[in-house]
Amino acid sequence: MRARLIAGVLALLLLTCGGVSLATAELLRHFLVGRLDQQLAQAGARYAASLEHAAGAPGTGIPAPGRPDAGADTRAQAPGTFGARLLDGRVTAAGVVDGDADDAEVASGDRPADTDDKVALTAVDGRHLAALPPDGSAHGVRLSALGGYRVRAAAGRDGDVLVTGLPTGPVDATVHKLVMVELLVFGVALAATGIAGTLWVRLSLRPLERVAGTAERVSALSLASGAVALSERVPDEDPRTEVGRVGSAFNRMLGHVEDALAQRHLVEERLRGFAADAGHELRTPLATVRGHAELALRHPGPVPPEVRHSLGRIEAESRRMGAIVEDLLLLARLDAGRPLADDEVDLTRLALDGAADARASAPGHRWRLDLPEEPVIVRGDADRLRQVVANLLANAAAHTPEGTEVTLRLTPDGPWIALGVTDTGPGIEPRLAERVFERFVRGDPARSRTRSAGSTGLGLAIVRAVVDAHGGSVRLASRPGRTEFTALLPAGRD
Repeated sequence: MRARLIAGVLALLLLTCGGVSLATAELLRHFLVGRLDQQLAQAGARYAASLEHAAGAPGTGIPAPGRPDAGADTRAQAPGTFGARLLDGRVTAAGVVDGDADDAEVASGDRPADTDDKVALTAVDGRHLAALPPDGSAHGVRLSALGGYRVRAAAGRDGDVLVTGLPTGPVDATVHKLVMVELLVFGVALAATGIAGTLWVRLSLRPLERVAGTAERVSALSLASGAVALSERVPDEDPRTEVGRVGSAFNRMLGHVEDALAQRHLVEERLRGFAADAGHELRTPLATVRGHAELALRHPGPVPPEVRHSLGRIEAESRRMGAIVEDLLLLARLDAGRPLADDEVDLTRLALDGAADARASAPGHRWRLDLPEEPVIVRGDADRLRQVVANLLANAAAHTPEGTEVTLRLTPDGPWIALGVTDTGPGIEPRLAERVFERFVRGDPARSRTRSAGSTGLGLAIVRAVVDAHGGSVRLASRPGRTEFTALLPAGRD
């Protein structure tokens, strides 16, 4: 914006200077041409008339020998004065006063006419002079040998036309000099205005720069989660200026955002506390229910089949509820930012163990391993990373039909290790893929092979939370016939 403002000011100043320069040059030219026309009127046709009787050599203006009185009359004629005689539209004599000292002697008859005063005109020059009206009005013409002239034509005594002219060269030189001076002055003015304008605009835009700087610092803050302190404020709040009003509005907006983030953090803390407390409180009764169910199933006496079935379902559901409670407690610990273990972990071993467990739990799938020859080492929490592998494989097994091929792949990629699980199942709907890593988001029925039990919707949320806690990221790419979950972890071999 600073550059546009300065460029705009300089453009306006340039247009103004250009207009002033054109106007003054045109006015000066008009004034000088008017003065030249006055001089031409005062000079009359005396010089051209003196050419009328130069009869020595027709068309040359040189008097015949023995007639010194026939020389051109240059008295009171300014140097450069042009004269010509036209008869029947044809130039018979033409000359110009060159300002030599012999012009006066020729005019007084003391010496013959000076041949240096004669002018050779072209046919085009003759046509231009013949086109002049003999009414004494001034006109501008350009003669090939002399340049620009202001000329006037008048009728002679012998039916001829006498043309007298004064050069416009001095006028052009004066106007050119004025234009050069104006260009120099306006150039200096533009340069000075550019420097002064740059300093002034920079000074004037300092409050706006402070607003932009505050906005940049706020935008660099992490506002996604956790406690956020928006201590940044714009110092300029002058209501008399536009920037001050913008700064005041921006500060109010930051205050509202800070209040909203504080409320969000408070709600998150309460939810985390509730999840942690509920998990801890549920652990004991769930363990008690599961223990009593197992004890009843071991009773040596006869147990009706209906009762045994009910006890089996109680035990299974209590185990499932216990797994949900453990997942919630893990998410609560990760959300609270509790540090994880920082050890060297062999991902190759975790992949082998996870694939073996998945093959045992879902034998109807085709399981493949794609591992590098050397062990893949990362730094992190082995138990949590083992849970990442297990959850990704369990997700593929739970949401694809039997016969699906599932590939677990480890790929070193520079400073990262890519842990990928790819299946050839029906894919994930784009609408669901956008939310698949959120909590309690269940898979669509098209990918689910377990209609009765379903899933808790926490497995992939735990995957993302654990990977994020290790400084990595997780992504999904899915289309019909191919779904790939990829977790990027920083490589950690010492």
